Amino acid sequence: MRTPAAIAVLCCCAVAAAQDPKPDPQPIYIRAHYTKYDFRIPMRDGVKLFTSVYIPKDRSTAYPILMIRTPYSIGPYGVDNYPRRLGPAESFAQDGFIFVYQDVRGRYLSEGAFVDVPRHKPQLNGPRDTDESTDTYDTIDWLVKNIPDNNGKVGTWGVSYPGFFAAFGLIGSHPALAAVSPQAPMADIGNGDDAYHNGAFFLAANFGFYTSFKPRGDEPERPKRGEEFDYGTPDEYDFYLRMGALSNGSRYLARPNPYWQQLLEHTRYDEFWRSQALLPSMRNVAPATLIVGGWFDAEDLGGTPRLFQAIDHNNPRAPATLVMGPWNHGGWSYGDGDKLGNLRFGSKTGEYFRDQVELSFFVHNLKGKGDGLAGKDAGGRVPKAVVFETGTDQWRRFDAWPPPNARTRELYLDARGKLSFDRPADAAYDEYVSDPSKPVAVTGEVGPGMPSDYMTHDQRFASQRPDVLVYQTEPLDRDITVAGPPVARLRVSTSGTDSDFVVKLIDVYPSDYPNPDPNPANIKMGGYQQLVRGEPFRGKFRNSREKPEPFTPDQPAQIEFAMPDVLHTFRPGHRIMVQIQSSWFPLTDRNPQRFEEIPLAKPDDFQKAVERVFRGGPDGSLLRVTTIE
Repeated sequence: MRTPAAIAVLCCCAVAAAQDPKPDPQPIYIRAHYTKYDFRIPMRDGVKLFTSVYIPKDRSTAYPILMIRTPYSIGPYGVDNYPRRLGPAESFAQDGFIFVYQDVRGRYLSEGAFVDVPRHKPQLNGPRDTDESTDTYDTIDWLVKNIPDNNGKVGTWGVSYPGFFAAFGLIGSHPALAAVSPQAPMADIGNGDDAYHNGAFFLAANFGFYTSFKPRGDEPERPKRGEEFDYGTPDEYDFYLRMGALSNGSRYLARPNPYWQQLLEHTRYDEFWRSQALLPSMRNVAPATLIVGGWFDAEDLGGTPRLFQAIDHNNPRAPATLVMGPWNHGGWSYGDGDKLGNLRFGSKTGEYFRDQVELSFFVHNLKGKGDGLAGKDAGGRVPKAVVFETGTDQWRRFDAWPPPNARTRELYLDARGKLSFDRPADAAYDEYVSDPSKPVAVTGEVGPGMPSDYMTHDQRFASQRPDVLVYQTEPLDRDITVAGPPVARLRVSTSGTDSDFVVKLIDVYPSDYPNPDPNPANIKMGGYQQLVRGEPFRGKFRNSREKPEPFTPDQPAQIEFAMPDVLHTFRPGHRIMVQIQSSWFPLTDRNPQRFEEIPLAKPDDFQKAVERVFRGGPDGSLLRVTTIE
């Protein structure tokens, strides 16, 4: 959700890409087979939401309705203008649905006031009170009563922000809503999704997003092109370093943006963030759900499995399936999915998902055809998880996620940079100096502050820095498959009163690993350090995300946190590596290493600090993982 690139991807998914002037056979097919209608659908409070409906010209059968609700524009506007694509993939238009696209309340041609990441109202104040769940309900109710030749069943879908709106529609859902696919949704935006990760602010993603995502004026608007923010340099690392304190970010915005300001005013996990979380509301879910995400999603990786677990745990009778593939944010909705960055996956994973999983899900639940997810297991059950295992590059199906019968193992930090499954007896520490004026970069290349594929980038540049601790195993003699969320347990100290600690789990390739063929970028894969998972933690929140506490300088303290889920196999001959550092810039904002409100920090507040990571003995630092066969 939080980058201009994500908006571009999602507008493509939501048909805004129809404004591309290049010749394309798809609009010709859609115009030939569908008729477009525009409606202003009334909500219970009288507000009208602008909605485009595409109805098949073949009226020989009744069709289900497939709907997306988005804040990113449902253009092209006008009944004579047709998009390049309808539905989540090209195959949907050929299969036949009634497609519905709606500007959510207060965006583009819809009336009303827009609220960024709206809250669910557990109690409505009267029959005219609304939230996004009631807007979804009222829209579906109007559609099934007024659109001809519909079969009475409705499905919804969306990627990122539209995925959030799809998930919102699960709350108090309309009886006609039979299938919902929230894809890369924000489940808890202030706690592991777009805004804050364990108290560390995702700087580049949010600033980049809010330079283009602004409140609408008094009048409805149509999408504008060519308004991308000019950083004045190809090196966003340099741009954000010169920005200084987060409060200075507003100076770069063309006009005040209250959404950006709210992020800076709520650095703790307070009621502002709690009220935006969807997870507590995932009860009494009736529709079948297909929750989709990517292992390399730079924006909403954490929300996808957490939303699945909330739905699956609280609604055992509602069929829910998690799909995770080797994709970046929204990458499953376009392209082949056979590669990302420097990594190759051996098959067209995006094509497989769209045609064999996603289409199958909607056809089964809305048309009553097929088995639901491209095949059930031997017991006739739809799998709970259809997930791609990186490392071995294969799809796997599980009847629970995380997989059952997993074995918990602990990787211990040891002397001389060793990493081992055996606990070291001797207690000691390693240390480094963290300098906020020279933070560790998120990537070794000059470019965006958060590349959409940053998790595929080689980490050798970081392992060579003196302010990054590196621990690795000996070459493995067998496969080790890690599934579920790794958990970091660190015993640390700092000479300051606050510090960040970033933990990265890395797959180190053998020195003789073959280069890609062809290899126009001259990539050296021998010794490649692939980031499997990384996550920051702001130390002052080690005991509570609501009530930060300063460190006592040089006094050891414990930090424990779960990283986002993985399914990755470390192959024989590879090594498992753990890197620990205290900055990850400008993916996350800089910590002054003083206990204070970081958005208001002055230049002199940013201080060097000596960070110590304690290892060995009963309380030594470790990474806990679950492994499966």
